[in-house]
Amino acid sequence: MQFPKVTLERPRWTPFNIVAAIVVVVGLGITVLRFTKGLAATTNLSDYNPWGIWIGFDLLVGVALAAGGYVTSAACYLFGLKRFHTAVRPAILTGFLGYALVVLALHYDVGRPWRLPYPFIVQQGTTSLLFEVAACVALYLTVLFIEWTPAALEWLGLKRARNLVVRLTLVLTIFGVVLSTLHQSSLGALFLIAPSKLHPLWYSPYLALFFFVSSIVAGLSMVIFEGALAHRYFHHKMDEAHRREADGVALGFAKAASWVLGGYFVLKVVGVAQADAWHHLASGYGAWFLVEVIGFVLLPCFFFAIGAREKNLRIVRFTAAWAVLGIVINRFNVGLIAFNYHLPSSERYFPHWMEIGISLFIVTIGVLAYKFIVSHMPILYAHPDYEPH
Repeated sequence: MQFPKVTLERPRWTPFNIVAAIVVVVGLGITVLRFTKGLAATTNLSDYNPWGIWIGFDLLVGVALAAGGYVTSAACYLFGLKRFHTAVRPAILTGFLGYALVVLALHYDVGRPWRLPYPFIVQQGTTSLLFEVAACVALYLTVLFIEWTPAALEWLGLKRARNLVVRLTLVLTIFGVVLSTLHQSSLGALFLIAPSKLHPLWYSPYLALFFFVSSIVAGLSMVIFEGALAHRYFHHKMDEAHRREADGVALGFAKAASWVLGGYFVLKVVGVAQADAWHHLASGYGAWFLVEVIGFVLLPCFFFAIGAREKNLRIVRFTAAWAVLGIVINRFNVGLIAFNYHLPSSERYFPHWMEIGISLFIVTIGVLAYKFIVSHMPILYAHPDYEPH
């Protein structure tokens, strides 16, 4: 087995690099302002709206879209679906970067970010749900880092360390699935303490289950979506095995996503029935709820099934992007749009442009980190000096 062929060096100042450089420079400036002038200078947060886009997008969406790591590793190593093996490293990398950026975003949102370690040091044994979420995220980020290290160790030529980590694959996979199950569901359970603030169509005793099941959809869809982008922009970095198996991964995950989306749709209907919230469907919020459930759950379920049955990769990849957008909308609805729905419009939260700038800054850092790692480390190809993982 050989390395992929070396291609000619590409120009540095592409449109993407220029836009990314502008976003990074602006983001660094806002970062300085945030940590010198405080939250009031850079956000529209208030006592009524203490959680904004940094929680609704950077945390809730970020954690959901990073679920591809545990979904793919579980499929390959726990359920024995070895045909998905080539998707594991890209999914683990995406998950690791996603969780790392979630932790970075928390430093912006928390008023005293230097106190983030306090629950583990000062307040041990707390029964807070936030403590459980923080502990699971911190532990799972560590697990993802260890799962990602074989690629870095192969790049550095540290064979013994790499072989030691590879032997821990099964243990790390089990640990990662357990931790993901806990904190993905706990993020939804956080909103159970606010029944009077979250709109009845989105509030449900099943919120924890909703968040967990939808995270599986997010993970499956992100693997397909990320794989399509990697195939287009990093095709020259792929070896023959990755190119050969890419279509099978997309079709297999599309079939699984169709089944999970179908179950998720049934759960959402059961949630409305359990709350006897049918009459709310006639309101403006009800129309938007139907857009979410029908437009971004039921229809992607149908098109995933069509794409998998017809083996149509164009439909599958388009639907994956559609489903990812649906996850974003759902988390925005729960964390922002349907939250504090009873407040007058003058008191409702709308993000400051600097909050949006920081979110774009964090996403850009993630894309640049992914680009660097994929360009230099054996993520999309097997290192010739090592046995397949």
